[in-house]
Amino acid sequence: MKKKNVIKNILVIAVLGIAIMFFTNVIFAANTAKISVETANLRETADENSRILVQLSLNDEVEVLQKTGNWYEVKTKKDVTGFLREDLVEISGDVEEIQNTSVETNTETTTNEEQETTEVSTDATSSTRIVKEDTKLKIVPVINATDIVEVKQNAKVTIIETMGDWICIESGTTKGWIRSDKLMTEEEKAKIDKEAEEAAKKAAEEEEKQEQTTKTMYANSATVNVRKEASKDAEIVEQIKLNTEVTVLSEESGWAKVSVNSKEGYIASNLLSSSKTQETTSRGSTTTRKKATSTETTKASSGKGSTVVETAKNYIGYKYVYGASGPNSFDCSGFTSYVFRLHGVSLSRTAKGQYSNGSAVSRADLQPGDLVMFGPSLSGINHVGIYIGGGKIVHAANPSRGVTIDTINSGYYNNNYVGARRVI
Repeated sequence: MKKKNVIKNILVIAVLGIAIMFFTNVIFAANTAKISVETANLRETADENSRILVQLSLNDEVEVLQKTGNWYEVKTKKDVTGFLREDLVEISGDVEEIQNTSVETNTETTTNEEQETTEVSTDATSSTRIVKEDTKLKIVPVINATDIVEVKQNAKVTIIETMGDWICIESGTTKGWIRSDKLMTEEEKAKIDKEAEEAAKKAAEEEEKQEQTTKTMYANSATVNVRKEASKDAEIVEQIKLNTEVTVLSEESGWAKVSVNSKEGYIASNLLSSSKTQETTSRGSTTTRKKATSTETTKASSGKGSTVVETAKNYIGYKYVYGASGPNSFDCSGFTSYVFRLHGVSLSRTAKGQYSNGSAVSRADLQPGDLVMFGPSLSGINHVGIYIGGGKIVHAANPSRGVTIDTINSGYYNNNYVGARRVI
């Protein structure tokens, strides 16, 4: 009887041993790594075109699980596992062998992650929205996904479901995904229409009022600056020559508000006369006129750049969202293209593309409003900001900091400075 019990115990131990060996796998402990660029895309597979799971910021720490070619499989602090290119991280520590728990746990974790990824909200189901601007629908809720069809501004669409910042809509017989910031409610549309109507009505009243008080006058100097505001330091919006006819809309405190060449601005009252001035053709006066024009043109360019900077600063604190180009969130090139578009300047959509816009500027000659590019090399440009003076830029930095101001004279931006362009 004792022999049978011994044999029975041996068999039980053997079975338990085999079970433990089966449900235990050996993996390599991850190295600790830090993100070495402003923004890094964590992708689903080791492929540049695979789906972006999450975006990581400069100095974020990740756990490196293994290396495949020039890709690292990593896990974030929020337990999101994916792949990063090796040039986007700095590795520290040695690889050592550890034991992990059973494959059942891994399967359960994967299942939970898949459920979280595919979880959608149906709060907005069957509600309607208005499209803010011409936008292309995506086949899946990813910024670089295939376009299906373009929906036009003010088109009314039906919401099917939402997923984070993306909304699945139905337009006619077509369904597709669109970012939520491209849509507005019917109430918001009605409010915008009402404000536009009130603005048009006010403009009409102002125009009628101006027509009753306007008079014609003439520039009495060789070159006269029409400024944006009633100040000698204000931005120059137009330059006119001697005897140019202007329509004076109003006068106050030594300045005349005028309309000239389809533009409105301000001219110092002492530079206008009620009748034309006899022109002089002396050689000396002609030379003086050219010098004044050259100097004032430089000031005009500088003034426009400062205006761009003031606009850009208004968005400090706004969120960074990959692929977004305003008005409520941005990525780096989306921010610069949005700000300059407000000033009538069209830029390429990517940081690398914007390096071909405008003209090159040396670092020593940077002025407010210049675009400044960064990256490991000229061919690897991956970030752009707007120079604001004093060795600083305003830019959409990364998901953790959003739109902010940084110096380019030290640290990451100093070491990765590539060049600058002047586009205004």
